Amino acid sequence: MQSTDVSEAAKAVVRRNTEEVQGGGDFEVFDQLFADDFLDHTPQPNMIPTKEGVRDLYQRLRTAFPDFHADIHWQAADGGLVTTFKTYRGTHLGAFLGVEPTGREVQFETVDAMRVRDGRIVEHWGVANLFSLMQQLGGFPKADS
Repeated sequence: MQSTDVSEAAKAVVRRNTEEVQGGGDFEVFDQLFADDFLDHTPQPNMIPTKEGVRDLYQRLRTAFPDFHADIHWQAADGGLVTTFKTYRGTHLGAFLGVEPTGREVQFETVDAMRVRDGRIVEHWGVANLFSLMQQLGGFPKADS
């Protein structure tokens, strides 16, 4: 397979995760897309850096924000390493990161890189603007203007 084909196939795997698992809550697809030896190099607070840790995070997000979804702005790939810039959106209807439901609509940006090998996600690195999310939920005060 040519490098371009590998990159496009890897981008499709990451896009499926974003749309069908994170956005649609389809955990059967999650099991298809994540390798059993998956490693998260930048886990979120109180999360283990494994496949089960990511499943737990995605389930907590879907519980806290039942309409959770992402708008993918762009993706770039170098072989099986896919970088994605996206904005997550959702309505806060369940507890998340210690903040009880507010009913607020929120959005926050994320840049992540996922390595795909043999059609499965094997590694992740990412930066999410959780500070902005916590401000929107009232967990951190907004700076005075």
